Amino acid sequence: MTVLDSFSLKGKTALVTGGCYGIGYAIGKALGQAGATVVFNARNPGRIQKALSDYEADGIRAYGYVCDVTDEAAVQDLIETIRKEHGAADILVNNAGIIRRIPMCEMSAKDFREVIDIDLNGPFIMAKAVLPDMIKKGHGKIINICSMMSELGRETVSAYAAAKGGLKMLTRNIASEYGGYGIQCNGIGPGYIATPQTAPLREPQADGNPHPFDSFIIGKTPAKRWGTPEDLMGAAVFLASDASNFVNGQILYVDGGILAYIGKQP
Repeated sequence: MTVLDSFSLKGKTALVTGGCYGIGYAIGKALGQAGATVVFNARNPGRIQKALSDYEADGIRAYGYVCDVTDEAAVQDLIETIRKEHGAADILVNNAGIIRRIPMCEMSAKDFREVIDIDLNGPFIMAKAVLPDMIKKGHGKIINICSMMSELGRETVSAYAAAKGGLKMLTRNIASEYGGYGIQCNGIGPGYIATPQTAPLREPQADGNPHPFDSFIIGKTPAKRWGTPEDLMGAAVFLASDASNFVNGQILYVDGGILAYIGKQP
């Protein structure tokens, strides 16, 4: 096997949660281009149909299913369906997630629980569902989409940071518990990525000036720009492939250098 061969995903089945748009779609597209059979889920049937058209336009044969990652029984049904129709998942990308930008003292416990449920319990439920097949096969790749908020705090994202910090430690624990079965569990920690989720933070103000947060992020990022979903594609293929077989329990931050940078002196 050449080093380039080690990045091939031919013959693999890859499940990307929330693989309909943004980061999830870019990762699904990358895994498909590397040769994997791509399956994805969403709660909204309309989003699935739109994504199927997008994958087809990009030359990727993908399969979409309606499933809520927080519903353990529904997830088990999804994994069984995928097993029957495409073979047991070789790769799981836990991408589905939400954010609530609310100051902590104004956030309800209900809103906090919803973020934790989708962003942390969801990956636990999904990983728990695919691990038995991976153990039987003696190999498997789980990629958790973490965040810079796995390392840092910031105003208004207490629930999101708590969930993503927990996801970092879940990543390390899965690696610790199941690494002996030939399974690698790693994370990708995106920086600030230009997606529909972050669009409100990038919209110009009424006077035409840049949004203050947009200017703040560009100033704090050595690359001097927001990332794009495409910036995450290479990292995803690496962590999903045999090229990363001795990489386990790590978070690969794709952030334009922001975590390495203390910031320019004012």
